[in-house]
Amino acid sequence: MSTTNGQWYPPEWPERIRLLSAGELTPVAPRRAATVLLLRDGPDGTAGQDAPQDAQDARDGDGQHTPDEPDAAERPGTARESEGAPEPAAESAEGSETPPEGLRDAAGEAAAGPAVYMLRRRASMAFAGGAYAYPGGAVDPRDERMVTWAGPSRAQWARRLGLDPSEGTQAQAIVCAAVRETFEEAGVLLAGPTPHTVVADTTGDDWEADRAALVARDLSFAEFLDRRGLVLRSDLLSCWARWITPEFEPRRYDTWFFVAALPRGQRTRNASTEADRTVWIRPGDAADGYDRGELLMMPPTIATLRQLADYGSVADALAAATDRDLTPVLARARVENGELVLSWPGHDEFTKHIPGATGGPSA
Repeated sequence: MSTTNGQWYPPEWPERIRLLSAGELTPVAPRRAATVLLLRDGPDGTAGQDAPQDAQDARDGDGQHTPDEPDAAERPGTARESEGAPEPAAESAEGSETPPEGLRDAAGEAAAGPAVYMLRRRASMAFAGGAYAYPGGAVDPRDERMVTWAGPSRAQWARRLGLDPSEGTQAQAIVCAAVRETFEEAGVLLAGPTPHTVVADTTGDDWEADRAALVARDLSFAEFLDRRGLVLRSDLLSCWARWITPEFEPRRYDTWFFVAALPRGQRTRNASTEADRTVWIRPGDAADGYDRGELLMMPPTIATLRQLADYGSVADALAAATDRDLTPVLARARVENGELVLSWPGHDEFTKHIPGATGGPSA
């Protein structure tokens, strides 16, 4: 790993790149995956210092939230009034979270812009252990099962995700994976009893039992939604970016990065066994921590944080997502002047020069 910033860089990559260059390594096919950048507007810099409130305080009388305005146009990236307002701080399994050391705002200073929910992967994880990331994971084949759906059509989502319009079922699976993984890892559910509502509280033993069954794959997401009479709110998601794990990495994912606002009434919590801490933090503060080498991150994570830092509110970020370029970012490796050069197109800051390279170039 780099000693000057927090870029995740496995020490075995150079050798794997050389093997790929020499034709001695066969790339594995990437699995489709989805991850979600949960956003919230808040009065302070980090939203991770507040004491948790009783979940009942955020509930409506019928346990759901109804938007103040009519449904928005059916197109990916459209923000909804129901997408959320500032909520209480996240709480991990080990207690209330605060930002990583050195990243708190000065007392009384109100920083601009939304906060993003991040988790730190346990150091014991085989892939990106110790790195900060967002809730997400691989598509489950059962995510293709039909669900009650609100928002853009499956064909519209296929076009937005860069798939053929005929691949509506695959597009649904990616969107379902984004919603399912967010519920599994953060306890936040982008679904409601009607196409215009969102559940206001996902705490309680019954919700936890369903979440655990989803994690164990004892329950499909379609079965979960049907059992509870819920509609998947695809309109609450906007796609932000797409990254594909390099060909020389044995654990490869073709990942779509979504943005979504934390729904009113719902609370994030560290529900993931893969994370040892969670935090609400402003993108710029997280990027500063990465630059100082204090926060470990994979290239897609820090890239999306830098992009989000330019927006002053959740609404601004969601609106900008509509026009985002979703051309997949895939690392390239080449031999140049005796060095192996590893680069991510369009992201020069991640370029690595590895001395003593042998073998031919690879893509």
